[in-house]
Amino acid sequence: MAHSVFALPAVILVTLVTIAIATYGVRVARTTSDFLVASRTISPSWNAAAISGEYLSAASFLGIAGLVMKSGVSVLWYPVGFAAGYLALLLFVAAPLRRSGAFTLPDFAEARLGSPVVRRLATVFVVVIGWLYLVPQFQGAGLTLGTVTGAPYWVGALLVAVVVVGNVASGGMRSITFVQAFQYWLKLTAIAFPVAFLLLHWNSDGRPQLGPPSVPQFGSETTVRIDEPVSIQVDDLVVVRIRGTVDGHHVDGESTLGSGRHTLAAHTTVTFPAGSAVPHVSGLEPLTGGAWLTPPTADHDLFATYSLILATFLGTMGLPHVLVRFYTNPDGRAARRTTLVVLALLGGFYLFPALYGVLGRIYAPQLLMTGDTDAVVLVLPGAAIGGVGGQLLGALVAAGAFAAFLSTASGLLVSVAGVLSTDVLGHGSVRSFRRSALVAGVVPLVAALQVTGLDVSQVVGLAFAVAASTFCPLLMLGIWWRGLTAAGAAAGLVTGGGAALAAVLVAVFGPDLTGWPATLVAQPAAWSVPLAFAAMVLVSLCTSGRAPSNVPAIMLRLHAPEALRLHPPTN
Repeated sequence: MAHSVFALPAVILVTLVTIAIATYGVRVARTTSDFLVASRTISPSWNAAAISGEYLSAASFLGIAGLVMKSGVSVLWYPVGFAAGYLALLLFVAAPLRRSGAFTLPDFAEARLGSPVVRRLATVFVVVIGWLYLVPQFQGAGLTLGTVTGAPYWVGALLVAVVVVGNVASGGMRSITFVQAFQYWLKLTAIAFPVAFLLLHWNSDGRPQLGPPSVPQFGSETTVRIDEPVSIQVDDLVVVRIRGTVDGHHVDGESTLGSGRHTLAAHTTVTFPAGSAVPHVSGLEPLTGGAWLTPPTADHDLFATYSLILATFLGTMGLPHVLVRFYTNPDGRAARRTTLVVLALLGGFYLFPALYGVLGRIYAPQLLMTGDTDAVVLVLPGAAIGGVGGQLLGALVAAGAFAAFLSTASGLLVSVAGVLSTDVLGHGSVRSFRRSALVAGVVPLVAALQVTGLDVSQVVGLAFAVAASTFCPLLMLGIWWRGLTAAGAAAGLVTGGGAALAAVLVAVFGPDLTGWPATLVAQPAAWSVPLAFAAMVLVSLCTSGRAPSNVPAIMLRLHAPEALRLHPPTN
């Protein structure tokens, strides 16, 4: 794409505003409680905006649109699950978790079960889930800055890491609450406002259709620049102009790409004639209009869909950076009101990413060839509208995308730094929190710089699967079943979390799989979540005599109204 001259100033402006708002928060952050839970004084409406700001991550802002463009309507369950997960939080977790008086998930685990072992296991999984979620945030930042300005991939990732670590270390939860509330409204504006212009352009352009019979086509003569080596599949012979290296041979002029697989070297440019079919990255099915608009029907595809629904719906209640937000409410009633507002805010946002995916197949089909479908939100305004207007809209989208990385990374860093400072690198002091924030940011940054080219929504989806297989059963059974024992909780965390983590490692670093093995690894929640629940229940039944003696008092405190004053102090 042509780099927008307004994109870099927009990104810089968002970064400076973020730092300025965080600086205000630093002025009122003094105690450990300020850093961990903002002294439990955040109102429901303010907290809901902050939760929505940190929850709408790279997967929401970029990844969903990219997956819709590439895979069609079958991935619309991502935004549905991401939003609907808060319904489960509202019904089963929000108020009792706030009434527990805990600062972190490990705090809750030890308070409910009285076991240092379960606390340490919870600490491990908070850190793992947080880092697994942070990697695509840094990856998305590198992709965004590179797409809109041409900067190297590492610059965007490093910029977000430095800003976020600085904000979190200096002001903690108190500081980033102000930042995340502002960034939600910026992200909503940045993704909704350009859509209005894109739809007006689509209407004035004669409403071009996706077209059931064929794969996407280039609407006009199009030059595609290859920034990274890529292997493409050409289905029909096409005459193109090439400058660069194709299949190991240097070409400078007109050439014919025959049907089959071809390898294009970095910095190669290929000009396709109008009306030619768009080649696709090898391994990506060239979905026709009809297939793109039709949900999958194969058995393993249906299994993957149900597994995805389970991961996103149940995984939300196991995300540490989401759960820590409910500790900041004054009481359980406020936590419930917060969740209701979050449902409305997220539902409004998730109306828009799918539209970018649909329009991307019409106006930016070359992304299917380069594999950079995650960039469709960034590329689309310039590709469809062009001119100064397209560049201004592209700059607005870039600013919103950068806000997404900053806000989500901030929440994740607070949750990870909180458990590191209380359980690993100190005893919950402000100094240990700041030291932990540095460690919490550096590790995923290094990983993001080493691992590129992954779909951000799919990586985040795997983080949801791990969360659904660990903290979801721990919270559901810990809050609603007095029979849960420490041994049962530990068995479920190890069994479910270990199975989900093994699937993540195979999916990211393992060999290419096909059929059922690929589906079971790519979407593990359908088998790892029941495995975790079964392990917790069965082991707890076998160790029922070792349940803590104070379970009745704990359960009463979790479920009794605040008016009875059975809850721990809020400071």
